[in-house]
Amino acid sequence: MRTLLVTLHSKFIHNSLALPCLAASCGDGCGELLIREFTVHEPRASVLSLLLAEQPDVIAFSVYLWNRRETLDLVDALSVARPNLRIVLGGPEVSFEDDTLFHDHPGLTALVRGEGEEPLRSLLHHWAQGRTEEVIPRTLMRTGETLVQGPESLPLADLDAIPSPFQNGLVDLSRGFVYYETSRGCPFACSFCLSARDNRVRSYSMNRIRSDLHWLMAHQVAKVKLVDRTFNYDAARAREIFRFILRHNQQTHFHFEIAGHLLDDETLTLLASVPPGMFQFEIGVQSTDESTLDTIGRQTNLDRLEKAVQRLRRDDRIHLHLDLVAGLPGDDRHTFRAAIDRILALRPHHLQIEPVKLLPGSPLREQATSHRIRFDPNPPYTILSSADLTFSDLQRLQDISRLIDLLYNSGCFSTFLEKLARQQGSLTASLEWLTAFWRREGLFRFPISRQAIFAHLVAICREISDPGLVASLAYDYARCERVVPSRIPDFFDTGLDTSERQWVRDRVAQRTTEIRGQGIKLQYFAAHFAGLPDAAEPAVHLFLYLTRTGKKMQIEEYRQPRPGGE
Repeated sequence: MRTLLVTLHSKFIHNSLALPCLAASCGDGCGELLIREFTVHEPRASVLSLLLAEQPDVIAFSVYLWNRRETLDLVDALSVARPNLRIVLGGPEVSFEDDTLFHDHPGLTALVRGEGEEPLRSLLHHWAQGRTEEVIPRTLMRTGETLVQGPESLPLADLDAIPSPFQNGLVDLSRGFVYYETSRGCPFACSFCLSARDNRVRSYSMNRIRSDLHWLMAHQVAKVKLVDRTFNYDAARAREIFRFILRHNQQTHFHFEIAGHLLDDETLTLLASVPPGMFQFEIGVQSTDESTLDTIGRQTNLDRLEKAVQRLRRDDRIHLHLDLVAGLPGDDRHTFRAAIDRILALRPHHLQIEPVKLLPGSPLREQATSHRIRFDPNPPYTILSSADLTFSDLQRLQDISRLIDLLYNSGCFSTFLEKLARQQGSLTASLEWLTAFWRREGLFRFPISRQAIFAHLVAICREISDPGLVASLAYDYARCERVVPSRIPDFFDTGLDTSERQWVRDRVAQRTTEIRGQGIKLQYFAAHFAGLPDAAEPAVHLFLYLTRTGKKMQIEEYRQPRPGGE
């Protein structure tokens, strides 16, 4: 019996952890298993052809928010093209479905609920043995004209029972990064999350974790993204893993999902020794309104979270990615704007704002009527309005979110945003002010390059006759984009006098001598700047752009005060 384990990713660079874990768990006795990964952007006819060409007996799909529609379309086409093909669905997007799914998709054979290792192994083992009448826990199966519901069962208690998918050669390492888990479950019970259904946390043994991490680091995987819901639910356990990575890692970058308020002093002291760029933390704040947090069952201590983030920023060794969720019960436009300002005051490297999604199976979806939440009935089930937010309110918050992504998260507009925030009273007020111009020009409709963003912002600042804001944009441009001498934007003041030009030549010559023989190409640009937030007087700024093959461009900046402050 040949089984294809299949999923459709949202991007080619993504790879699956679920399918390799399923394949590793099935092992012998389930027939031949092959993992096949595609993207939702590939033509359905092409994917259909590739799947059928392998002459499978069973195809098992892993279904998520981003691939539900495309997967179900494939199910329908496969069942028509190969009527005897057994088709299985599993994954978070279908775990809470009922017999309606079988009615709507007559070619579907079986549905696996929750964690799939044990039920899929049992299902495939029975089919491989020719046993089709068995009742499998946590499955819903079509048998002739009837549907057979298997009993509920607890998830796997001993995660080490799943053989390592990495050490068994089941994970594709060619895509730049891999997903990895050291635990399953979450100690919290946030009503918008499926983890609210079961807040037990199960961990792989420390021996297994060390073995897998050592294998990944030895194979020099560029990036490992840990998918643990709350990696540091146990502070001592988290420190032990951090220390192991610090002892053995050479070049792998690690991404963790962290509960900020659980970072204690001992952990923060250890993290101060992390080499810059090795770790990235994603911290889910969700909301800063205490009543909202209580309503969704989110147990947190905002003061402790803020102090932990502030300490991590002072050490500045770990990239900090903070999350807010818009549209949670009790949050209105004003409280959420205050939340954005409060989080941005912590200076995270990245702030992500997402509207809440009413996921099938989540408590919040069941409470939608009582909270007067309306949501899109199709994936990703995004909120459309609530008792506290109109659709228009949510769109305004989404516009602010998009400008945060374009301007703040890029790190290339910090001088401009700081100056504008002083004028407008807060950074959120500044972004809200900018959204009016963005909407007027239709700039939210299409992707926009960084150089085009600068050009539009300069036009806005000139429209309101603010040369100080224009100067701050020019400064940000020069420190993020290489200024090409033949294409210098007209918002720069490049009128250097003789002594200033000599200072530039001398500094460039000195730096050229210092890097000679290192394979580095040096280009430069110099201009006058005045009125910058951190500058007491006007100055000539020299930017050196250093490039080498295969490396990110490095930018160095030097300043020379103008004589007499002119």
